[in-house]
Amino acid sequence: MIGLISATAAGAAARDRLAAAWPDRTRVYEGLAGDAVRAAFAECEQLVCFLATGAVVRLVAPLLGDKASDPGVVCVDEGGRFAVSLVGGHGGGANELAVEVGELLGAQPVVTTATDAVGLAGLDTLGLPVEGDVAGVTRALLDGEPVALDAEVPWPLPPLPFAAQGAHTVRLTDRAGHAAGGEVLLRPPSLVVGVGASRGVPTDEVLELVEAALKDAGLSPRSVAALATVDAKRDEPGIVAAAARLGVPVLTYPAEELAKVEVPNPSGAPLAAVGTPSVAEAAALARGGELLVPKRKSARADGHASMATCAVVRRPARGRLAVVGLGPGARDLLTPRARAELRRASVLVGLDQYVDQIRDLLRPGTRILASGLGAEEERARTAVAEARRGQAVALIGSGDAGVYAMASPALAEASDDIDVIGVPGVTAALAAGAILGAPLGHDHVSISLSDLHTPWEVIERRVRAAAEADLVVTFYNPRSRGRDWQLPKALAILAGHREPATPVGVVRNASRPDEAARVTTLASLDPATVDMMTVVTVGNTATREIAGRMVTPRGYRWQEGAR
Repeated sequence: MIGLISATAAGAAARDRLAAAWPDRTRVYEGLAGDAVRAAFAECEQLVCFLATGAVVRLVAPLLGDKASDPGVVCVDEGGRFAVSLVGGHGGGANELAVEVGELLGAQPVVTTATDAVGLAGLDTLGLPVEGDVAGVTRALLDGEPVALDAEVPWPLPPLPFAAQGAHTVRLTDRAGHAAGGEVLLRPPSLVVGVGASRGVPTDEVLELVEAALKDAGLSPRSVAALATVDAKRDEPGIVAAAARLGVPVLTYPAEELAKVEVPNPSGAPLAAVGTPSVAEAAALARGGELLVPKRKSARADGHASMATCAVVRRPARGRLAVVGLGPGARDLLTPRARAELRRASVLVGLDQYVDQIRDLLRPGTRILASGLGAEEERARTAVAEARRGQAVALIGSGDAGVYAMASPALAEASDDIDVIGVPGVTAALAAGAILGAPLGHDHVSISLSDLHTPWEVIERRVRAAAEADLVVTFYNPRSRGRDWQLPKALAILAGHREPATPVGVVRNASRPDEAARVTTLASLDPATVDMMTVVTVGNTATREIAGRMVTPRGYRWQEGAR
């Protein structure tokens, strides 16, 4: 919950705008500012104070305890010009909150955290438990000193400028132990603990068994991602409570699925009880991985029979492949989600000219794998291979990566061993349509005239179908130096079903500095003026030119006055 505090009418007005925009996230604190701040500090995860920074500093100073647990505090000035991340930039999420508040109120976010100021990912913002000399190693990264990455377990991390070796080290490990001097330990959620249990198993028995298994194997409990068991034990109180105390979810699988998992220690008891010869080992291994701790039973001090079993598996690292659409070229048409994925990726794969467009948005340490025209399949294979190595990868394409771009070859290479995230972008057709007016106001289709990947016979059949269906048609890749006859042929097919005066929009380099656009007609368009950087949109029988703009009505009840 975000506590909102103000002291003046101007502050209250801005406060109420936040409250109205985030009704489920915010709570307004009325009364004297000091009382309101103290109450919100104790009750909320974050605060937004519409007060002077000096006043907020004096009010929160006596309340501060630990940076890991203090709420994040953002201060907004009376004029609504700045949203200042004051306390808890990372741990309290104040830096991100300042950006959110700034976007909503039209204020400039002010973030002074050193790593954010220079574009580095903070070691305490990676979403992983962190131990050791975070401040010292961070300072070394900021000062350009060599910091080595020792990745005992592969895991998709954001980019950081690691060196091959150095006096400081970031160790990515699920092994138990303490950080040495000049070292930071990052704990990936790489361990799955399978649990089998009798009905009524005590929570403490499950916990003691799990903790003992991890300790004996030299594994860190902070790397446990989940407890796993059979569906029949989904609601077993002892297992559910143990998972809650460990802070992890419970994963369950059908008995028939677990029965198919090969395990070293099957048993007749669980087969008779729940329908599978293994629960602990099979549940831990259900999604693959390396069995680190075979099935072991709990030991009871009272001498009664064991009620729980467990097994520990290191699950395979899942790399992350984000297929990112950059939009048509203008920076303000690059979506916030695309920006976030570019900054998250430790490896960027893309066409060299697209890489150059967004190079300044990448974090320091991003590894760039750029290639030239005609290497689409190679780029897709490279991106998937890097993700399979456990990297966080961004594969970029212009417009929307799923439209005549990199998503389809990448997904053809990928399998279910990596996470794939699609990031939509503004397509060339949409960018051109906005420039032309509203040519896509009714049913429309996009057709590429390039026969490099599609036989011309197929393309021609699609053009004829679009012509007969009276669809607005946007042509991608309409004409190149070595391919100059396809556009005239396609226009001739459309001309057999539409009037010569049908509006046609021609847009070159949509949204870029040298953008050029014009509206002509089907009879007047000269194909020689079109190239591969051009999008051609041909209207349907209802499309009209109005005040120099192409307009296709949403329906066919077209008013005479609009003609």
